Order: sequence, then structure tokens, then C-alpha cells
Amino acid sequence: MVGLALAITLVAAACGGGGGGGKTGGGVQKGGVLRTAQEDFGFTNAFDPTGEYLASAITMYQALTRTLINYKHVAGPPGNKLYPDLATAMPTVSSDGLTYTFKLKSDLKFGPPLNRAITSKDIEYAFERINTAPLVAQYGQYYFGTIKGMDGKAKSPTPISGIETPDDSTIVFHLIQAAGDFLYRLSMPATAPVPQEVAKCFTKAGDYGRYLISSGPYMLKGSEKLDTSSCDAMRPISGFDPSKQITMVRNPNYVQSTDNLRTNNVDGIHVAIDTNTSDIFDKVQSGALDASFTSQPPKPILQQYLTQPDKKNLIHFNQGDRTWYLPMNWATPPFDDIHVRKAANLIMDKAAMLQAWGGPSFGQIATHIMPPIMTDNELTQSYDPYATPGFHGDLGKAQAEMKQSKYDSNKDGMCDASACKNLVMLNRNVTPWTNLEPIVVSSLAKIGIQVKPRELATSAAYTTIQTVKNMIPIGLNTAWGKDYADAYTFAAPLFGSGSIIATGNVNNPLVGLTPGKASELGIKYPAGVSVPNVDSAIADCEKIPATDPARTTCWVNFDKTTMEAAVPWVPYLWANNVTVQGASLTHFEFDQFSGYLSLTEVAVNNKINATTLS
Repeated sequence: MVGLALAITLVAAACGGGGGGGKTGGGVQKGGVLRTAQEDFGFTNAFDPTGEYLASAITMYQALTRTLINYKHVAGPPGNKLYPDLATAMPTVSSDGLTYTFKLKSDLKFGPPLNRAITSKDIEYAFERINTAPLVAQYGQYYFGTIKGMDGKAKSPTPISGIETPDDSTIVFHLIQAAGDFLYRLSMPATAPVPQEVAKCFTKAGDYGRYLISSGPYMLKGSEKLDTSSCDAMRPISGFDPSKQITMVRNPNYVQSTDNLRTNNVDGIHVAIDTNTSDIFDKVQSGALDASFTSQPPKPILQQYLTQPDKKNLIHFNQGDRTWYLPMNWATPPFDDIHVRKAANLIMDKAAMLQAWGGPSFGQIATHIMPPIMTDNELTQSYDPYATPGFHGDLGKAQAEMKQSKYDSNKDGMCDASACKNLVMLNRNVTPWTNLEPIVVSSLAKIGIQVKPRELATSAAYTTIQTVKNMIPIGLNTAWGKDYADAYTFAAPLFGSGSIIATGNVNNPLVGLTPGKASELGIKYPAGVSVPNVDSAIADCEKIPATDPARTTCWVNFDKTTMEAAVPWVPYLWANNVTVQGASLTHFEFDQFSGYLSLTEVAVNNKINATTLS
């Protein structure tokens, strides 16, 4: 594996610095404000929990909202274990696995300005919003379509036949089919209680994000000033400005005794927008910020932390349970041809891509869809259906594959049809993606595929590739991290036909596309092609209980079949998450659930008053 010219011993030392979320610079303490920054929020649905799907947003929701079932927001396997959160205990489940009954804890209240008890009806209303088509609940159908009455087609929030609320502290779910991971699904932020008296005013996707009412330990700063006397009276809560910052302060209605999953050490959390990546890390080093968040340190800064003894314990590498990949869109020639897609896998110089990303500290070259942790390491890097010497690509193998394509007219191993020229390749406009760009362009050019990079800000890149009508042929900006600790989260969202939606679409290759669905989306179905459908394979694995080893084996076979028979991606990296901390961060912890810095478990000694933040 090729990486930066850094000593392996130094890399190992750096990795050890963040493996378990250990203490640094002193003991755990209460108070102060966690200060961090990122280049762009990149939200996929404007921070409305109903449809928001960005991992960094999910990290923030762990501070702002609570769900029936949740996690202790720590690193490693302990961070993937389910516990009751709003629920008093794990649910009562019927013998056929189709009915789940939960009881809610007492002393649960919404934050200001509502200041009222959270009831089962508030949770049910969250599901009504998930089921409302105009609100674009990106993961709604493939996670909650198993609940009776949830088809994702409602025009507005309406009661769901498969959810009962017999009293304010009881909620019952009735499923149409068993789902071995249903409890995991209830940990997703969209299921957190939503107050109807506020959210009913926001009928467009994303609009509720700036009016989010807290059910967790923190709230958006300024929430108490929200005028809920009428829909017209409401103005965005000041603590969230999409172009500048998110500021959270303690929710005065939160009762710590009801929550044994979060320690909530800091008094406030401030996430600023800073489009200059180097400036973010300069501020961490100067003490103006306590830690980085989603940003990757530029190579010169990374080298400092890996080589300077006084900085080695200030950088953390944690397994992100995330795959970076180039999706290839079946609806756009030449990627409607499986031989072209296989050739793209065989020519890609993944070793150079890893080096450009930052080296082996940042992860492992990906050879298939799911990170090995998702299959309990039953499927590792040793499985590589498109193996090439040193991961540098193989021109001979790639050309042999291309010769079988309808887009190679003279069978010389080059994609020579007009469809192979001037293809838009979507990308982000920041490092390390811009560093990867020339490697991908050069690799594809070797087999005649000419791509033209289009660089956008993170959020714009997401929304562009996730809008089906844009017909983006290939992307370099995409990644997928687990939604919870089960491989279903890499299967149904990314490849299930039911996950294909007009906007907010994460099934970028359009696996399972039908002529009827193409017509509904306003796009052309690829001529002379039968787009593969993997829905039955997903369903076969889905029904196996989460505790049955056969479930893991089923997902292993799914990954192999998808990579060999469908070939939707060029996977290139199973990424580590990198966090750089300042001396003011006295306790570091990683949130394995969301894959970023754990906002509820860290501690600082900066003694900043949260109420003075703006």
C-alpha cells in the first residue's frame, strides 16, 4: 500500500492516540464551550431531521435530540451497542417479530419555548413527517416502509395505521414483515419527537431545520425567543445560520437523571463555517478552536502531527465505518455498459489516490462496497474482484474488458464513441478531493473515457448528484458511512429500487431502475439494457435476526454479487476519521455511531461562557 513518505512507526503512534477516546491534557471536567469549525455544513436537507442525512448533522443531533433507542456516544464496539434512551427499557416484542411496544420515561420535556412534556404522539408525528413525500425523508422508505401504512407517499402528515399511541407514554409499532434490525432503525434522528405545533408550519423539505425544538441536553441558542403564537410569527432561531454557524447551549428542561447515555460536559457547542481549511487548523493550534470536526488536515499540517513529539497525542485516527467511491450512473452512457464499469475499476490507480488523500493513516484501499467492520471482517481487502498489481490499475486487463463493450467500435480497448467524451465528473472544491481529481482523470483517459471535473462546494455537490434529473454520469464527491451497525445500511439505501427518489437520491447508479420509474423521474431508460435489481437479495438478508451469524454471511454474499454482477461503483477508500485537538480539549471521545467527534462526551477547559457566543 502506497502512502506518504512517513515512517510506519509514526503512523502507528498516531493511530494509537485516538483509538479509545482517551483523556489528554487533564481530567474530565464540566463547563466551557466546545469550539470547532468546518468549511461548509454540506447539509443534505437543511438540517431538518426528517430528511437530513449527513453524518456531521447526525453527530449534532445527538446533542439536540433523543430517540427511543440510542447509543453511548463513544468509540469502537461499545459505541455500537443499543440502549433505551427515551424509552424506559427495550421494547416488548411479539413472538412473530411484528409488534414492538415501548413505554416512555417520565420527566421528558421539550426545550424552550414549548416547555411541555414529550409524549408518544410527538414520536408518532415524527413518523408522519417521514411518511410525507414533499418533506423528502431520504431514508424513510427503506428503513420504515416495513411499518404498516408507511409508503412514503402521503401529501401531508397524517396518522399511520401501523403506529398506535394508546396513551401519552406508550407507542406501538406494527410491521408488515420482520426486520432483524428494526431497533437500530429507531435510533435514526428522524424518529426523534417533533412537536406538531411548530413543525406543522413547515411543509417544504428542510424548512424545519432552523426551527428545531430540542428534546436533548442542548438546544439551538435563542430557542427561547421563538414566537410560536402563530406560523406567521415564527422567525428562524438565531443559533443556526446556514452560512455562518450553529451554536448550542444547555436545554434548561433536560433532566440528566433520565439519560445515562450522555455526560454533556460542556456548557455550549459552537460550530463555525470557515472556508479556509488551513485556517481551521491554524486556529486549533493557536487555541482559538478546541478541535477540528469534519475537515481533513492538509499534508504539511498532518506531517507536523505525525513527526513532532509534542503533537503526536493531539491527533486521532478513528475507524469511520465509511467507504469513498465513484458511482457510475446506468442512465448515462457509457456507464450503462457493464464492461465499461468493470474497465473503470480495473484501470483506477487506487494507490495513488490513497497517497493523494494523505496516506495510510487515513484509511485502507477499498476493494468492495462494505468496510470490513460491517461484516465482522468476514469480507476484507483480500476479496478484490478487480485486483491489479499494487492497486495501481492494470491497463491490459482494463483494455481487455473494454474490448467487450459496445462503446469500443474497433475493439482496441479504448472507449471511442462520442458518449465517452466530455463527461461531467462531479467533485468537491476542497482538498483532498481536488488532489484526487487529476489521478482519476488520467486513469480513465487511459481507456478513452474523458471526464471534465465540475467542482462545487460540499453541499452543492451533494444536492447536485442527488437530483436525478441532473443525470451526473460519475462522481468523485461521494461517500457512505453506516447509519447504524448493520450492513443493511449499505444495501437498501444505496442499491434498493425503493430508495430511488427525484431529489435527495443516494442510489446514484440507479440500481433497480425500471422504465416506469425512469418515466416518473423524467429521464430516459437506457436503451438495450436491463438494469439489475437486487431487492430480493436485500429482503433475504433483512429478515434474518441481527443476532444470527447467517445475517452476516448473507451480506457478504450480497457485497460480492453486487460488485461482480452489478458493478455500480469504483470503491477506493475505507476511510478513517481524523481529528486534531488543541490543548484546551481535556477529554477526547469519538462517536462511533455518527463517525465524528463526540459532542456530548468531550470536555474543555477554555472557561468560555456559552451565553456570550454569537
